Amino acid sequence: MSNESSEPIEPGPIDYLIVEFPGSRLTGEGMPLLADLVDRGIIRILDLTFVRKEEDGSVSGIELADVNGDGQLDLAVFEGVSSGLLGEEERSQAGAILSPGDSAAVLLYENLWAAPLAAALRRAGARMIARGHVPVEDLIEALDALDSKA
Repeated sequence: MSNESSEPIEPGPIDYLIVEFPGSRLTGEGMPLLADLVDRGIIRILDLTFVRKEEDGSVSGIELADVNGDGQLDLAVFEGVSSGLLGEEERSQAGAILSPGDSAAVLLYENLWAAPLAAALRRAGARMIARGHVPVEDLIEALDALDSKA
């Protein structure tokens, strides 16, 4: 007898990040931390792709390999991560905001931690009507302003 619920699984909020690497300097230092978020069930990676903007302005996908702490890129753990939601158009859009010679990681992920809350809110008839992001620089500036008033 299975303990699984017959209720359909409702997804958590889906977000994306585009992280620019000036000069295409990708060390892979953040990859173990990203893998940890996945391992702990905080996020599910739906797509992870990398693009590079060439000096002539053209944009291409880039293949990466090997990050095991020795500075050599090894992204085998993320190989084949693709929901198909990020296509050529999205890679081109990401590339358009890059400076020539720079690269970017484009990450599409589900916030698993928020899925139960999102499902409960949907069942209650609630709707998401706005969403935003506070840049870290703005947060630091606001905290510094508070400190200077104290």
